[in-house]
Amino acid sequence: MSIDLQPKYLRNELVILSPLQPDEFEQLYAVASDPLIWEQHPNPDRYKRPVFENFFKGAIESKGAFMIKDISTEQAIGCTRFYDLEADQKRIKIGYTFFARSCWGRGYNQAVKTLMLNHAFSFADLVLFHVGENNTRSRIAMERLGAELMAMEEVAYFGEASRMNCLYGITKGRFLLM
Repeated sequence: MSIDLQPKYLRNELVILSPLQPDEFEQLYAVASDPLIWEQHPNPDRYKRPVFENFFKGAIESKGAFMIKDISTEQAIGCTRFYDLEADQKRIKIGYTFFARSCWGRGYNQAVKTLMLNHAFSFADLVLFHVGENNTRSRIAMERLGAELMAMEEVAYFGEASRMNCLYGITKGRFLLM
């Protein structure tokens, strides 16, 4: 069975996720250049162009990254990705997600994660998420999704220093019950 980590489009009533393209850097950086997006993130300098260039390079090379656009305006509002597929273990990670502040608290994260979880559970039984240990907003969002804190672990981000993260997980069975 072939696993497609970047289906052409995932969409619902709020968002469209499409495979991130190299020519979308400026559009995405316009969102990511807001320092307040990154203030609780383990890599708080990601709003700086050279740091974001590295992030973007990693996203493209992952072959699992998506541009997130608001369905009503078709404007870029963030980015997310699938990564670390372990097909034999039937598990994958979702992360590297960020949103424009105008989307915070408005259901966009839940909409994106639901789309991604629905896709992931077509081939996986467990989805994992890394969340910076001091990222209160994202930790609350994980718990609202039904994900459970499983462990703390150091994560080496693409081309960046390792940082301590919370590892959250949600099983297919738990997700389907929600």
